[in-house]
Amino acid sequence: MMMSLHSLEIFLQPGTYYFAGRDSRICTVLGSCVSMTFWHPRLLVGGMCHYLLPERAGTGGRSVPDGRYADEAIVLLLKKMDVVGASYKEYQVKLFGGGNMFPEMPKKNSQSLIGIKNVHAAQRLTKQYGFTCVAEHLGGVGYRRVMFDVWSGEVWVKHTHVLPVAKY
Repeated sequence: MMMSLHSLEIFLQPGTYYFAGRDSRICTVLGSCVSMTFWHPRLLVGGMCHYLLPERAGTGGRSVPDGRYADEAIVLLLKKMDVVGASYKEYQVKLFGGGNMFPEMPKKNSQSLIGIKNVHAAQRLTKQYGFTCVAEHLGGVGYRRVMFDVWSGEVWVKHTHVLPVAKY
């Protein structure tokens, strides 16, 4: 399906999400963060989240869901999907990101592990809510540019490796 002449392009910042109809393209850039795309092939609606961490460390007195955390970002998108009324099992999910942005750091460093934790959260949440994962591009070293065309369900990814920091 071709792009509409009146399409809307949305750029997701970290910690945000968007759910839209067939005339939308959703884009983002990921490092250790993860994006999950959700697409309904019959209704031509879909959404994407861009989360930074797998879960909130503590409630901090806040009860409002926050898109910076995987488990809360998916809750926000589920509310949008519930308005559409289709079963979660009808959506196709694609997972992206979780790259190691600091390959020169020891593996036991928490900064080098955050991408792996984010990947595991995406995979766990996909299963937990009964979604069908049809594609993923996860882990590795570097960052990704992601572009999701809601009108077709296609997701385009450009993966760029980070180079080690030069020492002089």
